[in-house]
Amino acid sequence: MGNISLNQVTKSFGDVQVIPPLDLDINEGEFVVFVGPSGCGKSTLLRLIAGLEDTTSGHINIDGKDATQLPPAKRSLAMVFQSYALYPHMSVRKNIAFPMRMAGLDEATQNAKIEAAAKALNLTDYLDRKPGQLSGGQRQRVAIGRAIVREPAAFLFDEPLSNLDAALRVGMRLEIMELHKKLETTMIYVTHDQVEAMTMADKIVVLQAGVIEQVGSPLELYHAPRNKFVAGFIGSPKMNLIEGPEAAKHDATSIGIRPEHIAVSKTEGLWKGRVGVAEHLGSDTFIHVHDTGLLDMMTVRITGDIEARHGDSIYLTPDADQMHRFDQKGLRIA
Repeated sequence: MGNISLNQVTKSFGDVQVIPPLDLDINEGEFVVFVGPSGCGKSTLLRLIAGLEDTTSGHINIDGKDATQLPPAKRSLAMVFQSYALYPHMSVRKNIAFPMRMAGLDEATQNAKIEAAAKALNLTDYLDRKPGQLSGGQRQRVAIGRAIVREPAAFLFDEPLSNLDAALRVGMRLEIMELHKKLETTMIYVTHDQVEAMTMADKIVVLQAGVIEQVGSPLELYHAPRNKFVAGFIGSPKMNLIEGPEAAKHDATSIGIRPEHIAVSKTEGLWKGRVGVAEHLGSDTFIHVHDTGLLDMMTVRITGDIEARHGDSIYLTPDADQMHRFDQKGLRIA
């Protein structure tokens, strides 16, 4: 259960094609994250899988069966939206039970599933409360609980943490990952946050303008980006991409070097620059270096106890073994 395959799937709105022909295989039990900038088509792709948007052409197979023309209720999928979409007048228990009541399940079965979902999501003590008496994270867990009791072939998450503050986002991220380990059910998760993608996914699908730029594990995308777009999108802070004579020295149109792969010295190095803003994070410091003659600003990651003051001269030396090379089409040079 939970194998999903997209075969030459397209989506157009009028004369505008937002998803060109696309192929993708999602295996049973995988945690797959769709990531990309706003407007890249990731939510549209999720809605096509869910059946909330009609497929213009191509086929969507779920567990070996063609589901392209099936309505959402017949696809054995459960979707969790950015908005919690809870019934404010109902208790947590009744909100979780709602899809089961609609399906006509008996009360004993409903109660057993509610108790199991509440235990998995740490909601047991809140079952008799109304949504207005819960925090944002608790309300999102209720929405997830409502999906769990349906026992779907796969869970679809559409930016479910966007409405939470930073601390709650981290906590809920961990809870969703733990839930995936417990349930061992296929999960597809949409986000624009590449940190969420890197920390949560078994497999990342990077999208741009409806096109899949690369599919792979987080570390595959990090260490071997297929092109400049993936190289610049995956990683925080993002990769420094350099063009011109410096790239030509390496037989490339552009070269990329990540902030953590640049050595810093106050006395010698390959590139000289001037320290701008330094972001002190405790264990790490990110310094933004100007006047290198290569980029308007280069970002470098150093250990938190190295002193770097605004305006200081600084020397940078990239790790040649960690350098990425790209050709004139922006594709990776092996």
